[in-house]
Amino acid sequence: MTAALLVPYALAAAAAGGLIWMFVSKRTAEKELQRTQQLFELSLEMNSTIRKQDLLRNIMATTASVMNAEASSVILVDKEKGELFFELAVGDKVDQIREIRLKIGEGIAGWVAQTGESVKIDDAAGDPRWSSKVATRTDYPTRNMLCVPVISKGEIVGVLQVLNKRGNKPFSDRDVKLLQSIASPTAVSLENAMLYDALEKSMQALKETYALKERMDSELRIARDIQMSFLPRGPFAKLGVSVNQSGAVMTISDAGITYGSPAESEQAGSADEHSFGAEVDAILRPAREVGGDFYDYFALSDTSLFFALGDVSDKGIPAALFMAVTMTLIKGKMTDGTTPGQLLTAVNRELCRDDSGMFATIFCGLLDTASGVLMFSDGGHCLPLLIRGDGSIEPLRGTKGLPLGVLEDAQYTDNIAIMAPGERIVLYTDGISEAEDPVYAQYGVERLTALLQAEPTDVPMNQSITRLLQDVDRFARGAQQSDDIAVLMVRRNAG
Repeated sequence: MTAALLVPYALAAAAAGGLIWMFVSKRTAEKELQRTQQLFELSLEMNSTIRKQDLLRNIMATTASVMNAEASSVILVDKEKGELFFELAVGDKVDQIREIRLKIGEGIAGWVAQTGESVKIDDAAGDPRWSSKVATRTDYPTRNMLCVPVISKGEIVGVLQVLNKRGNKPFSDRDVKLLQSIASPTAVSLENAMLYDALEKSMQALKETYALKERMDSELRIARDIQMSFLPRGPFAKLGVSVNQSGAVMTISDAGITYGSPAESEQAGSADEHSFGAEVDAILRPAREVGGDFYDYFALSDTSLFFALGDVSDKGIPAALFMAVTMTLIKGKMTDGTTPGQLLTAVNRELCRDDSGMFATIFCGLLDTASGVLMFSDGGHCLPLLIRGDGSIEPLRGTKGLPLGVLEDAQYTDNIAIMAPGERIVLYTDGISEAEDPVYAQYGVERLTALLQAEPTDVPMNQSITRLLQDVDRFARGAQQSDDIAVLMVRRNAG
C-alpha cells in the first residue's frame, strides 16, 4: 500500500484516539466535578449545625455516603488521659461502644492518632496493628478500612475512619485522598462545635451555680433567722416566764420583774412590779450569713442574773450548729443553784462526747444584783473589761480553763469579783480585738480600753455598743470583716 493510501488510515486512527482521549477526559472531569460537588455538599452539611452531637452524626452519615462505605466513625482524642473515645455511637450497642477507650498507639485508629499518617487496609483482621476491642464489643465484622487523622491547628484532635466499601470492593488511593479532603473541613467544624459545647457547658454550670447560690443564700438567711432566734433580744427585753418554788409566775421585762398566779399573769398589770437590779445589752454581727459567736442572758431569780458570751473555733454553718448545741446545753443545764464552773464542766463533758472536732471559748457569769457578787468562770475566752464607778477599767482576771470541747475531763473554776452599783462589765469576742485594717494592723484591746474610758459612765449601753462597732469599722477602713463580732455589756443598777 502506498504512502498516499496510508494517510487516510492514519488520520482516521488519530481521530479515533482523539475521541477516546476526549471521552476519558470527560469522564475524569465529570468524576472531579462530582467529587467537588460531594465535598461542597459535605461542607454545607457540616456547617448546618454547631452542636457537637448533631455535627458528629452528620459527619458519620455523610462520610459513609460519599465514600460508598457501610459505616463511618469519628474517634476523638482525650488529651488529658492520652486516649481515644467514641463521643457518639449509633445502633443497638450504644452503651458498649461509648465505654470503649483506646490508648494512643493502640489499634489502627490509635496508630493513626500517634503517627498522624493516613492508612488504607484491605484486610483489617490480618493487619498487625489491628485491635479487636471494638469489633468484639459491637459484633461488627470489618473487612477493609480507611483511617485518616483529623488535624486542627497542627494538633491531632481525632481520627476519621470508614469501614467496608460497598460491593465487596477495596478502597483505592483516590479514596484515601477523598477521605483526607473530608477530614479538613471536619477539623474546622469539629473545633467550632467543641468550643460551642464548652461554652454551653460553662453557661449551664454558671446557671446551676447561680441557682445553687440563690438556694444556699435563701437557706442561709433562714439559718441566720433561726440562729438569731436563739439569742435574747434587746436591752434586757422580755426574757421569759418561769414559776418559782411558791408557784407564782415570774415575768422579767424592760419594766422589771412581775409576780402572780398563772391566770393572773395573762392579765396585763395584774401583778406587782419589782425593779430588777441589772441591765444587759448585746449584739452579734456574723462575718458570714451565720457564724459561731453567741451570747445568752436570763434571770434565775429576782436578784440573780446569768450571762455568757462565747466564740466557736470555726465559721459558717458548722460553727452555727456547734453554737446552737452549746447554747441549748447552757439553757438546759443552768438552773438556780448551779455555779458557772459547774455549768461549764457539765456542758464541756457533753460537747466532748460528740467528737465534732470544734471547740468554743466562753465566759459566763452569775451576778447577785443585791450584793454585787459576781461569780464567773472562764473557758479560755478574751479577758472581759470591768468599768469601775470612777471610769477606770481593769481586766477581769480569774483562773482560766480550756475552751469547751477540748478535753472531756476538764474542770472549770469559779472566780469571784464584786461589782458596785453603776459599774459595768464588757464581754467581747476576738472579732473586736483582732479586727484588721487594710494593712493587717489589729484593733487591739488597748484601743478598746481607750474608747470605753473616754465615755461617760452613765452612757446607755446600746449607745456604747453602737459607738464601739462604729469605731471598729472606722479602724478597718473598708477591710472585709474576717471574723464574727459579738459584744455583751452588763450593768449593775444603783441602789
